[in-house]
Amino acid sequence: MMQEKTIAAIATPPGVGGIAVVRISGEDAYGVAARVFRPANPDKKLEQAKGYTALFGHFVQDGRVCDEVVALCFRAPHSYTGEDVVELSCHGGSAVSAQLLRACLDAGAQPAGPGEFTKRALLAGRISLTQAEAVMDLIGATSKQGAAAAAASMEGALYRKIDSVRAHLIQLAGHLAAYTDYPEEDVPELSVQTLADSLCQDKETLDALIRGYDTGAVLRRGVQTVIVGSPNVGKSTLLNLLSGFERAIVTPVAGTTRDVVEQEIELAGVRLHLADTAGIRQTDDVVEAEGIRRSFARLEQAGFVLAVFDASQPADKEDEELAQKCAGRPALAILNKTDLPRRFDEQVIAPYFSEIVSISANDPAFLSTVEQAAARVLGVAHLDEDAMLLANERQLACAKTARDALTEALDAVRAGFTLDAAGVCIDDALNALYALTGENASDDVIEEVFSKFCVGK
Repeated sequence: MMQEKTIAAIATPPGVGGIAVVRISGEDAYGVAARVFRPANPDKKLEQAKGYTALFGHFVQDGRVCDEVVALCFRAPHSYTGEDVVELSCHGGSAVSAQLLRACLDAGAQPAGPGEFTKRALLAGRISLTQAEAVMDLIGATSKQGAAAAAASMEGALYRKIDSVRAHLIQLAGHLAAYTDYPEEDVPELSVQTLADSLCQDKETLDALIRGYDTGAVLRRGVQTVIVGSPNVGKSTLLNLLSGFERAIVTPVAGTTRDVVEQEIELAGVRLHLADTAGIRQTDDVVEAEGIRRSFARLEQAGFVLAVFDASQPADKEDEELAQKCAGRPALAILNKTDLPRRFDEQVIAPYFSEIVSISANDPAFLSTVEQAAARVLGVAHLDEDAMLLANERQLACAKTARDALTEALDAVRAGFTLDAAGVCIDDALNALYALTGENASDDVIEEVFSKFCVGK
């Protein structure tokens, strides 16, 4: 029933802009558009327009010309939704676009729900569920690498990877079924070692996707990052270096930063939600002590830590205690003030960090040093922009279910159980992969996916 409705929505963000687009999709898309659009050339008829063409004209309501409009025409099945689609581009601004949308609804269209255009593309077989989810990831991407990863999935990279595993498992399941169900036929025997090797190959593919999930999450959502260190080690100077402007006040007075100073930046292709914190030290100052408490709270919550140490001073107990708090976390140690004589013993903190860099935060030339080290810590240093990455917890859960089913199949084969037992596990893995790509996803799952979309997409 949903497909029988003709729907319309504003497809551009609210607010003032050069243009606004009202998208219409459905069986009567051309009829609805023709009731509100008058071509400038009276010999042209919108209803007769071919796909991939544009017509210039006017938005007309109650016989009155309201705005100049360009109508972009797409004919089924060669459109985003697989249906007839007309996109009416008017001048930007909330008033005229709302007026145009209201006219389309009065002309017979129904308001589109969140993600309803993309849902129709899915139901029409134009895209897979993983590609649909990638559309929203691309819209919400906050960094270059995040956008590239979403674009790769939108082009079907993840679907093709899952489909290759699925095709191999289908072939394996078919061989097993033929061999066990029709012993009288001349079906080639499948050796235990060959079966185990095949299952291991597919399991490793899924393992690689699962291992890459955290990296994908960093690219899509960015990461909460905290700058910590003792007073006067150069935390605020580092914040200014990374921000590209003087975001924080810098003075030689210890305790200048007493509260958390925040800034969003892009570093190594990743969006960092950066927080500069109060210098960590023993103090009797009530206000400064509260700032230090907040510093430790941010450290505990952070997904990435930039721990700053003064390279011109000997390492002390507070430095070592801070390093210990960073152990086991994605953390980068930064030895600052290398423009001064070096007195810091790097070995004091070395056991607690995978990466240590030496810089002078006053020198912009060291920005690339920090960026490269951060990329290594975050696991994006050698990431292929076209890499297949799982996009969300739903996809991750499906991949884990499939991986676990293949693990059970391997255990059954190696334990000498019947091949039927392995076949059942392979079927479970296939069902999980079908759910991942959307071929057997329930209506509830599809509704949940598209509830997160914006209206107009």
